[in-house]
Amino acid sequence: MCGIAGFCNFEGDLQKNIERMKERMFHRGPDAGGIWISADRDVVFGHRRLAVIDLSEGGAQPMESHSGRSVMVFNGEIYNYKRIAERLLKEKKVRQFRGTSDTEVLLEAIEAYGMKEALILCKGMFALAVYDKKERTLSLGRDRIGEKPLYYGFVGNTFVFASDIGSIEALEGFQNPIDTGVLDMYFLHGYIPAPYSVYRGISKLEAGKILAVRHPYREVAAYPYWSMKQAAKRGQESLFGGSREEAADELERLLKASIKEQMAADVPVGAFLSAGIDSSTIVALMQSLDSGRVRSFTIGMDVSGYDEAVYAKEIAAHLGTEHTELYITEQDVEAVIPELGRIYGEPFADSSQIPTYLVSKMTREHVTVSLSGDGGDELFCGYNSYASVERIWNKMKNVPYFIRKPVSQLVLHSPLARKPVIRIKGGLLGAKGPAEVYIDSYKSDGIVRKISLNHEKRPYLFDGMDTRFFVESNHNMMLLDMLMYHPDDILVKVDRAAMAVSLETRVPMLDKDVVEFAWSLPIEYKRADGIGKRVLRDVLYRYVPKEMMERPKKGFSIPIDKWLKQPRLREWAEMLINRDVLKRQGILDADVVWKIWNDFIEKGEWRIQIWYILMFQQWQSEK
Repeated sequence: MCGIAGFCNFEGDLQKNIERMKERMFHRGPDAGGIWISADRDVVFGHRRLAVIDLSEGGAQPMESHSGRSVMVFNGEIYNYKRIAERLLKEKKVRQFRGTSDTEVLLEAIEAYGMKEALILCKGMFALAVYDKKERTLSLGRDRIGEKPLYYGFVGNTFVFASDIGSIEALEGFQNPIDTGVLDMYFLHGYIPAPYSVYRGISKLEAGKILAVRHPYREVAAYPYWSMKQAAKRGQESLFGGSREEAADELERLLKASIKEQMAADVPVGAFLSAGIDSSTIVALMQSLDSGRVRSFTIGMDVSGYDEAVYAKEIAAHLGTEHTELYITEQDVEAVIPELGRIYGEPFADSSQIPTYLVSKMTREHVTVSLSGDGGDELFCGYNSYASVERIWNKMKNVPYFIRKPVSQLVLHSPLARKPVIRIKGGLLGAKGPAEVYIDSYKSDGIVRKISLNHEKRPYLFDGMDTRFFVESNHNMMLLDMLMYHPDDILVKVDRAAMAVSLETRVPMLDKDVVEFAWSLPIEYKRADGIGKRVLRDVLYRYVPKEMMERPKKGFSIPIDKWLKQPRLREWAEMLINRDVLKRQGILDADVVWKIWNDFIEKGEWRIQIWYILMFQQWQSEK
């Protein structure tokens, strides 16, 4: 795990500026750092290294190919690099390797097969930049699911890229303004969806894509080498034909293969254990593959309804892991909050970012790599919201749309809409199908689109998604989440929190073979009779007793609404949304912000947008 950065066509001090960019992402790679400047001084690469595989200088970056034609900076891991190396040797593309790093193998594969074909061969998580000296072409690439971040764009006439948006800010001459056109999206979701970033002129490279920029480095062209949407379509067109037990057999085999690859490292490896189905499955399979005791880590709270640490401890004892737990307090949260803007680089407001950071910090004291159970909900229909959408749709689907739509508008524009529950129900009445119910649930509160003073439209997935892509409605919702929520919220949350403490995280369920197999399963193998993740549960129950797992899903959340009413956090919040501050900034509508805040303080009406606003203001306060 590392951090990468670079630029083309920069007229200032090359050495000084690449060093500044590297310093801003020191946390992503504290073990080493290098730079490379092209002979014509047009292209500059910087790298920060967290050594995980091949701890020697043989894995140092930037790295030049054996031929000297190409140079690369790379962040991530290629789990099947040994098999790719064998192919390169067999086909005599390489005579021998200088070291044992996946970086060297990837670079030689790119030179031998081209960028697209090489990335198709790879199984892993990555963001990379490769410069072809002969063609004077810079190519960027990002992994299939979006585990590793990669920002790019223009600062004046300079093309720039980096793992951390803060590194781009560090480039001399950076004056890109805040892109207020993305704020309506941010205040709906709590994150800024790709390809957008918080700054004009700076984008996120989307998952599964390659971007090329040729000399004179003024125009970019992006194209996909893999598509989640097409993988889902192929899977549902060629459904798995075996029984549910056979599906569990195959899923167990694929997960074990993925976990075995992802446990490989030259440093200590452990796993997060939250007591849910997903992380428990990963830890159970890890322990089945390890002759020793797997290191497992969990976090707890002495708050009723939020603590799963006691269950995680029981599961760990049953599996025989070496378990470590940490109980956090409101004071721990208060200490982390001022760091969130720096950690995430741009506005980001999934409040579970706080326990994720704290569990990562604790885990890093014991291991350098930690496996995670993320992906199970989206791939195996685990979210309670999917069941809620089905339940809501079943109640309203028999009323014709031409009746429901005008009734929806009447409700939304009536005095009844002052009540949140009526406002939400009124908004959902206008949906044409289950996936629209899911999308409209985000948009049902009209005040959200009034928070920002600028309402410049930006097209994004929620506007253009084909909500009837699949006949089966759950798969449409899962696809929507895998295309946006999972890469832009869940994976961002984990990557930034873990990398802030120099911890590498790996996600076995996002292995290409696991993902493609999951899309080939019929919905009844995922959700039936109100129970989600059925086939995943089938695998887990081979290792952990069913009765140990049968309890309400809590998720990795904190009682942020309760804590914000405590004196210290309330004072912090009201300082950030001070009317004079808001008016001076000229970005948010002070009257709307304070209505939302007063509804919370005086009426107890909690909107998640309160945290979104505070995280935006916290980020701004650090600029």
